[in-house]
Amino acid sequence: MADPGTPTQQTQAQPAAGSQGLRWQAAGRALRHRNFRLFFGGQLISLIGTWMQTVAQSWLVYKMTGSGLLLGSVGFASQIPVFLVAPIGGITADRSNRQHVVIATQTASMILAFILAALTLTHRIHVWHIFVLAALLGVVNAFDIPGRQAFLVDMVGKEDLMNAIALNSSMFNGARVIGPAVAGVLVARLGEGWCFFANGVSYLAVIAGLFMMRVHAPAKASANTPALEHLKEGFEFVQHTAPIRALLMLLGLISITGMPYVVLMPIFADRILHRGGQEFASLIGSHDLGAVRLGILMGAAGVGALLGALTLAMRSGVKGLGRWVAICCAGFGLSLMLFAFSKSFWLSVLLLLPAGYFIMLQMASSNTLIQVMVPDALRGRVMAVYSMMFMGMAPIGALLGGALSDHLGAPLTVAIGGVASVAGAWWFALQLPKIRFEARQLIMAQATAAGEPPQITAPIADD
Repeated sequence: MADPGTPTQQTQAQPAAGSQGLRWQAAGRALRHRNFRLFFGGQLISLIGTWMQTVAQSWLVYKMTGSGLLLGSVGFASQIPVFLVAPIGGITADRSNRQHVVIATQTASMILAFILAALTLTHRIHVWHIFVLAALLGVVNAFDIPGRQAFLVDMVGKEDLMNAIALNSSMFNGARVIGPAVAGVLVARLGEGWCFFANGVSYLAVIAGLFMMRVHAPAKASANTPALEHLKEGFEFVQHTAPIRALLMLLGLISITGMPYVVLMPIFADRILHRGGQEFASLIGSHDLGAVRLGILMGAAGVGALLGALTLAMRSGVKGLGRWVAICCAGFGLSLMLFAFSKSFWLSVLLLLPAGYFIMLQMASSNTLIQVMVPDALRGRVMAVYSMMFMGMAPIGALLGGALSDHLGAPLTVAIGGVASVAGAWWFALQLPKIRFEARQLIMAQATAAGEPPQITAPIADD
């Protein structure tokens, strides 16, 4: 989830239709770096476990309470620390060795997963335990997200940064396909506790990969400068940089209004789309149809998101990504509106494919554009603001979505989010003509800092 390639790559023409093999080869170019291969393999295993825990935890809360509000409240508890603590995480990423930061956060996440597993498997779990552990994981993520995003450039360099971001998103969503499906089976057959235990074990892979890396990841900002001054510097850069500010505002809007559909998915699986999935449940010998349906629905959104990330991985430049952001935001909103009023389980599964595709392509494109415009010394702090908008605003949306679903119903709540997403896309499209020139200047500045010929970046003005 990080940043684009060099301006040389950004402005090269796309490969001809007859060179499809070369395009696929280029799509994996970041994997030529040993450090990124270690990260990719370990993180893929770990993220499958993370998605298993996410689905199992939401189903456990719903099974224990039956409340949409409490579902949203757990989402709030797990992500509001990102909004509150991410600025400190960004400073840490810029003032510390990013490899060490990521090792520490992954270890802490593993410990929390094992605690949740132990409480669940020993039948001592209460809803307040889930709230506390979710909040602690949110604090860990406030350091992990900016640290991990900024660490990508240390693993692959600026030349392959855009491709690393796209592959990172592909890995995240490949796990999003596998994890919920596996969780649906495990929850139905063995219970939620074993999903949490499997997630804890999965962290061993990424931690081992991080220790095996040989990477130079020195601090990018002086530790002698007061932390408050560094914090102020990061926020001021975002505030006074119109293209980055517009991208982050749109991300924040989508996180509040559109993304709560994920939190409300157990309600759709249990109450609204309750006449589907029987065939698959019979195939795996499960009697918990709700858990099976939830796994299929979440997996469908993951398949769409994986395709979106692969679409970005096959690109070789950032030209046109601004238009992609607007179009994908609108496509996501329309998909949500159609999904909200579907009463057919398998039609809903199909509608989640474009929803997942568009939202991932928007998020990854925004990430790419932000990272290609930000100086390396500010990368951790700017990605912390990205984390605040992407994940930190989500808990507010989760809480609002849960409350609205209890009063208006889950379908109408999701539909309102779709309308807001389309409105946000329209607003961003109006901003594009105003911010293109500044975006081009920022990209040229970073190209010069990276030693690239600045004249090659000229066509980016057409973004």
